Amino acid sequence: MIHFLFEGKSLQATEGQSLAAALLANQERITRYTRGKSKPRGIFCGIGVCFDCLLIVDGVSNQRSCLVEVKDGMQVRIQDGA
Repeated sequence: MIHFLFEGKSLQATEGQSLAAALLANQERITRYTRGKSKPRGIFCGIGVCFDCLLIVDGVSNQRSCLVEVKDGMQVRIQDGA
């Protein structure tokens, strides 16, 4: 097992798991808020086609959580808008 931070909380994940899968396993559903109306979004397609699962990963925005492999010590934040 490895650990990563999501919104300041330490969560566990299995090495090799996608960030989206790790978040779902930890009952975390919201990955971003839409521009303008700030509607919550989460994992939708899970294969990198849509852009609903965007997060800020280690300070880099617009990362699709379904395509990013979770790493030990990774810092992840919910993205607000674009």
